[in-house]
Amino acid sequence: MPPSERLRLEHVLEMVSALEAVILRSFGPEGGQVLFTRNTGQAMLSRSGTRILSALHLEHPLARMVVECVWKHSRATGDGSKTFILLLASLLRMISKAISRELGASHTYGFTEAAKAAAAPHLANKLLELASSDLDDLVAVNVVPYGFCLSLEDFTTHRLLLASFFHTRVSHVHCSYLSELTCEMLNRWKHKSDLPCVSLQFLSDNFPALHTPVSGFPVSSSRLIEGQVIHRDFATARLPNKQQPVKAAVFTNYMQPVLLGPGDVLKVGYGDGVTEQNTMVHFSAWTERSLESVIAKLQSLGVSLLLSAVKQSDAALALATQAHMSLVECVSEEELSLFMQLSGVTPVSRGCTIQAKHVAALSFCRPILLGAHRYVHVAFCEAAETCELNPCSLVICGPGEEQTDQYICAIRDAVCMLMTTWEPKHTSEAAASHGTVQSNKSPASSDMTTQSTANEPYVLKKCVLEPGCVIPAGGTFEFLLSKALLNSSLPSVSQLLANALLSVPRQIYSHSPKLFLQAQTRIMSLVQNPSNSVRLKESTSESTVDLGLESVACKCQLILAVVQCATSVLRVDTVLHAHTALHTRSKKHTNSSQDSTEDEEED
Repeated sequence: MPPSERLRLEHVLEMVSALEAVILRSFGPEGGQVLFTRNTGQAMLSRSGTRILSALHLEHPLARMVVECVWKHSRATGDGSKTFILLLASLLRMISKAISRELGASHTYGFTEAAKAAAAPHLANKLLELASSDLDDLVAVNVVPYGFCLSLEDFTTHRLLLASFFHTRVSHVHCSYLSELTCEMLNRWKHKSDLPCVSLQFLSDNFPALHTPVSGFPVSSSRLIEGQVIHRDFATARLPNKQQPVKAAVFTNYMQPVLLGPGDVLKVGYGDGVTEQNTMVHFSAWTERSLESVIAKLQSLGVSLLLSAVKQSDAALALATQAHMSLVECVSEEELSLFMQLSGVTPVSRGCTIQAKHVAALSFCRPILLGAHRYVHVAFCEAAETCELNPCSLVICGPGEEQTDQYICAIRDAVCMLMTTWEPKHTSEAAASHGTVQSNKSPASSDMTTQSTANEPYVLKKCVLEPGCVIPAGGTFEFLLSKALLNSSLPSVSQLLANALLSVPRQIYSHSPKLFLQAQTRIMSLVQNPSNSVRLKESTSESTVDLGLESVACKCQLILAVVQCATSVLRVDTVLHAHTALHTRSKKHTNSSQDSTEDEEED
């Protein structure tokens, strides 16, 4: 039997606390960057929680399981990786303290370990039930009224939201520039007739083809350029470097047609006077005539630019050069897909089927030098643009490859965060059992108004989490939700989550405990007097603290993901250290019964 390891709550907390110690170095507005050195000597400098956790060499499977949960949440929402670890560690500590108090009060000393092992998953399951059923209601009633909804046309608030996001990802010096650049990109890719989530989804899906990394330049050199950058160079003679219309065709296969033309006969085989040499001559002649017919057809359609997903033959290159056509080979699938979406053309799979619908109209096509690489730069005619877009490509610069990659990941995650923020939310029933709650918001969020009086019984009201809902940063969300959990009639397990939430603002203001008390007092005064508005900039006796904005939807998903992760890790009872390779589904099996048997063994 392989060696086994019995997991206790203390062991789980110890492993998560070790991850927390690494994350805290870069957490919050005052956090710094973490420097990693690989075995090759290459250095990595980053403030991204996901990149920091992914760079760790974790041996214990439970630690890798936690990092996997963080990675999945970050990929889904684009935000919250460091707060995820901080909340998870704090929640596990609260569970451990609650179990210790309960066992101490019951004097069950002889069964302490067994009782702890059973109590921890039980509390985690209750927390998961609470977060799944009541979290949205609590947020809608007690948090949303103190925020507001972003306006589609007001990019000032978008900049505040993005600046707060970049403030925890990159150097403080570059936050403002990156937020301005991202807002400009969003404005140019905005679908005027669709919801914001449609444009953001398009950017998220096509981001690999929409950006170009350039190392060796300052961040301030990052910019937007018109059209699309195809990350390949010309394989044949380039087109004149002028602003002139160009027609292009996209090939997904070789240019030779797979069918013979009328009257063509291809002899293959031996016997009856047919020799191998004659066969090769016939084949070569047919291939050349086929290519010539394809090139002639392209010329008749006015095509002067060919984009190919594969490497073409030397004969095709020679004929394209003779016809003064520019050919770009081995274009990636993502870039060809984006090109076809923006131009509205369909690709050519066989040369004999070329028609006018396969030809795209471009305003220009020219080489472009970005850093040390030369690419192909194309722009689309206004008549060919779809969805009233103004297509552009993002050039992201950085001093080194690691820094450039860090900025790329930050902008990509910012788009994902905005997409989560603008995603339409469902309607839920919320309980309002305390005080008169009035929202102080823009007209766009008037549907979220919820009122009740302290003398009313437990009342169910409809509350809608509007898309684009944000709230001032600096712990506002955690203070409000913690207060709501403590004052609610929910099970006592809600106090564990309420106390764990306060660990976030405590860490934000760890450099100055006085600011933590001031922020808590300000939020509590708002709860007592809802007619006050939450200001984005709060003056203190020492300085003016720019709070910025946070996404309410991302915060809700973060809490649910943390509770789900805590439930998963606390359900693990024993770890078996296997020294043999595990069976995988990639192996071929002889029958379906063997598949099901091996699947059961893996589970």
